[in-house]
Amino acid sequence: MAEQQNPEARTEQQAPPSPGTRQGQADPAPPAHRTRRRFLTYLLAAPTLAVAAGLGPEGAAPAAADGADGVVPTLPGPADLLDLGDVLILAGAPTAHLLVLTVGEDGTVTFRLPREEVGQGLTTAVAMLVAEELDIPLARVRVQLDDARPELLFNQFTASSNSIRSLYDPVRHTAAAARARLVAAAADRWGLKPGKLTTRDGAVVAPDGRTAPYGTLTAAAASRHLVTLTARPKPESAHTLVGTPTPRVDARAMVTGRQSYTLDLDVPGAKPCMVRRPPTVYGTVRAVNNEAAVRAMPGVLATVVIPTGVAVVAETFGQALDAKNALDVTWGPGTIDGYSDDGIRARLRSAVSFPPLPLPLTRHLDAEFDFAPVSHAPLETNAAVADVRADRATVWSGLKAPIVAQQTIAKELGLPVGKVTVHVVQAGGSFGRRLFFDAALEAAQVSKGCGRPVRLMWSRVDDMRHGRMRPATHHKIRVSYASGRVVALDHRVAAVETDVRHGLGEILTATGTKLPGGLGNAAFAQSLFHLTVKSPYHFGVTGQHLTEVPLRMPTASWRSVYSANTRGAEEMLIDELAARMGKDPVEFRREFLKNSGQRAVLDKVAGEGAWGRPMPAGHAQGIGFHEEYKSRTACLVEIDATDPRHPRVTKAVIAADVGRAVNPRGLEAQLLGGLTDAISTTLTAGLHIDKGLPLEGSYSQFHYARQKDTPPDVRIFIMPATGEPGGAGELGVPAAVGAVGNAYARATGTRPRRFPVNFDVDFTPFPR
Repeated sequence: MAEQQNPEARTEQQAPPSPGTRQGQADPAPPAHRTRRRFLTYLLAAPTLAVAAGLGPEGAAPAAADGADGVVPTLPGPADLLDLGDVLILAGAPTAHLLVLTVGEDGTVTFRLPREEVGQGLTTAVAMLVAEELDIPLARVRVQLDDARPELLFNQFTASSNSIRSLYDPVRHTAAAARARLVAAAADRWGLKPGKLTTRDGAVVAPDGRTAPYGTLTAAAASRHLVTLTARPKPESAHTLVGTPTPRVDARAMVTGRQSYTLDLDVPGAKPCMVRRPPTVYGTVRAVNNEAAVRAMPGVLATVVIPTGVAVVAETFGQALDAKNALDVTWGPGTIDGYSDDGIRARLRSAVSFPPLPLPLTRHLDAEFDFAPVSHAPLETNAAVADVRADRATVWSGLKAPIVAQQTIAKELGLPVGKVTVHVVQAGGSFGRRLFFDAALEAAQVSKGCGRPVRLMWSRVDDMRHGRMRPATHHKIRVSYASGRVVALDHRVAAVETDVRHGLGEILTATGTKLPGGLGNAAFAQSLFHLTVKSPYHFGVTGQHLTEVPLRMPTASWRSVYSANTRGAEEMLIDELAARMGKDPVEFRREFLKNSGQRAVLDKVAGEGAWGRPMPAGHAQGIGFHEEYKSRTACLVEIDATDPRHPRVTKAVIAADVGRAVNPRGLEAQLLGGLTDAISTTLTAGLHIDKGLPLEGSYSQFHYARQKDTPPDVRIFIMPATGEPGGAGELGVPAAVGAVGNAYARATGTRPRRFPVNFDVDFTPFPR
C-alpha cells in the first residue's frame, strides 16, 4: 500500500484518564463510519494501522550533588550542565514525533527505526519498548531500519551513546498512541468504555473475557474519527519486559549466518568492485599506466578513476582483486607523506606545555601520556551497493549518518536529493567508523562512471590502512595539592585533528565543519570535547583543554571519542597521586567523588572484587571510574604481568549506573565490549604510521585482544533503575583503560606513559 502524509494531523495530549481508565488507553470516542483515512503523521491504507506520536521537548533536571567534607569543590563544567547527548536530544525534538509504527492484519507490529544497528543491540532494546507498551510478545515486533529521511534533520544520527536516550520517550509515546487507538476501536465495536478494557498478548480484552486481536482492529483503529484519546506510556513501575535481561532478537540469525549485511543483498545486475588505493593516505591519482591491459584481464568489466583511487569492476571479487593489484598507477602525494610515528608525536608534544608556574604554597604532580592511533577494525569492512541511473540513484550501506550521505551523494551525482534513495543496512560493527559514508559515495561514483550497478568492498588491508582511525594524542597533566586536598587539575590534550565533517548527520552542520580558518572542523571538535569530557572529582580548579594539530589523516570518532584517552590518563594519574598522598586508590577516589551515586558504583566493584586482597608477585589489582552522558561506571581488574611483555587481565568486575537499563543483558554486552577495547588499546593494539601510511593491514598485525587475552572471570553488576536511561555505548572504555593501566603499573612496579605498552612491529607489512 502507498504511504500517505497528513501534515495537518497531530497527536492530542489530554489530561490524565479518569479513575478506572488504564494509562495509555483511549477515552470513549463517538461511533463513526470506518474508512481508510490518514491518521496522525503517517498512515498506511487500511487494514494496516500506522501511527507517529507527537512528543515535545522536556527540560532535564541536573543530577543532585553532595560535596564531601574536606575537599575543594569543583564548579560544574559544560558537560555537567549540558552534555552532547542533551544537545542532540534538543536538536532532534522538533522531529521526534515523526517515528512510524504499523500494526498489520496479522497482528505483527513493525517499527521503522531512524538509527543504525551496528551490533550494539539497539533493535532489541527498541523492540522491547514497543512490545512493552503494546502488551505484545517480543517475537511479534519487527524493527526495520529506516531509509534516509531528510525531513528528520538532526534525528537520524547514531552517535554519542544517544540512541536510547533520545528514543526512549518518543518510541513509548508512539506505541502508546497505537495501543490507545486499538483500545478505542474495540470499545466502539463492543459499545463499552475504553476504561473498562485491558490489553494482553496482542489483543484487547473485555471484562467478560472477550478478546479482539490487534490484527482485527487495525482498519477501525485507522479511522480518522478516533481522534479523542489519551496516549500516555505506562509508568515504569508497570513494566514487565523493559528492564528484564533479554537475548538479542537477531542473535540466532547472526550465529547461523542468516543475518543479511550489505554484500549479502541480492541487487540485480550489481557486479563486484574493488579500489586500488594510493601508497599514502589521501594520495591522488595522476595517471593509470596500464588501463587497457587491466581491462583485458579475465572477468574485468570496467575501470573507473575516482577521487580516492582506481576502481575495477569484474564478474567476481577474486577477478576484481587480481585486476586492481595489477594496476600500474602514478600517484600524487598524500597529506602526511613525510610523517611517521616520531614526527607525529613530536608535533603533538610541542603543541601543548605545562603551566609555567605551579600554584603557590602547593605541591604538584606532573605527568605526560602518549596514545597511538587505533583502527576501528569492525568485522565487516567498508562496503556498499549502488545503482546509479541517469535520473535516479539507489544506494545500500551500513550508515550512521544516512541523511548527509544521501545529500552528499546527490550533490556528487548532480541529482535532486529526492531522486537518491539511501537504504540503511545493518552493519557488522562500527565504533564510530560508519559515521562516515566513504564506501557509499565511492560505490555511487563507480556506478555512475561505468553505467551499471556495483557491489563495492574494501579489502581488510585497505580498511585498516585507509579506513578511519582514532587519532594519536599527547597529554600533559598537572595536579596541585596541599594539606591533603587536591586544589587544581590542569589537563592539556594535543590530538591529531579528529575529522567531524559529518556534522550532526545532515548537510547544514556538515557544511559548517568545512569553514576555513579554524571556524569549521576545529571549532566543532572543541565543542564536542567540552560537551563530553569532564572530571567526576572535586579537584578544585579544574581545566581540561584540547589543542588539535592540523595533520590531515583519515580520523574519526572512536568509541568514547576524547574520553577514552583523556579520562583514562587521569585515572592512571589518580593512582599515582594517591600514592604520593599516602592513600589507598579506592579510598582516595571515594573521598573526592562528587556524590553518593558515584560512590555507590565504586563501592560495588570494590566490594564484589575484594579490593586489596593479597596477590602473588607479578599480579595486581587496578581500578578506574568514569562518568559520562548521565551514566557512571567503575571497573576493577586483576592482571597477571609476571611476563610484562605478555600480560593478561585475568579478572574484571564492573558496575554501572545508567539510570534505567532497557535491556540489562545488552548493557552487559556493551560494558564487556568496552573492557575488551580497553584491554586491547592499553596493552597491545595500535597503528604504526610509517611515511604517510599505517603499517598494520590485518588482524594478525593489529593486535586486538583475542580470546586468550580476555579475562576468564568477568562479573558485571547493573545498579537499580532510577530515572530515565543514560548513555551506555561509550561508557565502559575510559574506566577500564584506567583500571588496566593501574593494574599493570602495580604488578610491574613501573608506570607506563606510552600506550599500548607493548607495541613492537613484529610482522612484515604488506606492500603499499
